[in-house]
Amino acid sequence: MSAVASKVQTQDIVLDEVFPHAVATIWRALTNAQLIARWLMPPTGFEAVEGNIFTFKTNPAGVWDGTIHCRVLEVVPNQRFAYAWKGGDESNTGYGSALDTVVTWSLTPVEAGTRVRVVHSGFVTPTNDTAYRNMSDGWVKVLQRLDAISGEDK
Repeated sequence: MSAVASKVQTQDIVLDEVFPHAVATIWRALTNAQLIARWLMPPTGFEAVEGNIFTFKTNPAGVWDGTIHCRVLEVVPNQRFAYAWKGGDESNTGYGSALDTVVTWSLTPVEAGTRVRVVHSGFVTPTNDTAYRNMSDGWVKVLQRLDAISGEDK
């Protein structure tokens, strides 16, 4: 490993909540495109299949068109779901800077329902500090919407 590579520092967003819903209910909300559109953003080309490539669209910045490129990395039904989350552009600073991260959802049945742990990992400091701050707040709101949607009668 080069000296430059060893100096790269990253930080992760980690949220851990217990929802009063069955694991299968949360899993469905995490892996159904129509439901994802309601608690996160509408995905394009989404399938919960390892290797599947899909996108989200958010506000553009500088030369970045706002497209978040994702690839499903892991699918363990009712337990774990992970995908790459890449966006931004090297020429941008602050919002819209190049981002190469991973979102991992872990579900664990507990007496009160399901423990939902989301880890959005790989924010490079200081390059991704703006994205880290914005998304730290954003993921809290996303989890609230996920809980609300999971609690609806299906």
